[in-house]
Amino acid sequence: MVREPLGEEAAVGLSRMFKALSDPIRLRLLSLIASYEGGEACVCDLTGPFDVSQPTISHHLKVLREAGLVGSERRGTWVYYWVIPQALAQLSALLQIPAAPAKAGA
Repeated sequence: MVREPLGEEAAVGLSRMFKALSDPIRLRLLSLIASYEGGEACVCDLTGPFDVSQPTISHHLKVLREAGLVGSERRGTWVYYWVIPQALAQLSALLQIPAAPAKAGA
């Protein structure tokens, strides 16, 4: 982004990720999944820390999955989630843009 502006496709993808993370519950879910030992968490482990219903948690997980931030896999009756490292790398690269030098008189 420093060398050239974002293309339309990249901007759409990144904005979808940022929009998904703009909700505090989804941001906490992503953090919780990322911090789980082994890098993945069962949906059964993700409902306890929140004061919302299981269907609401499932909805938020769906939004994170559709934004490309987490992957999932059904194992028996449970679904397991993990953070997609490439998605975090994209967000991180965008956010690590060096600050412009302060202009005189600004």
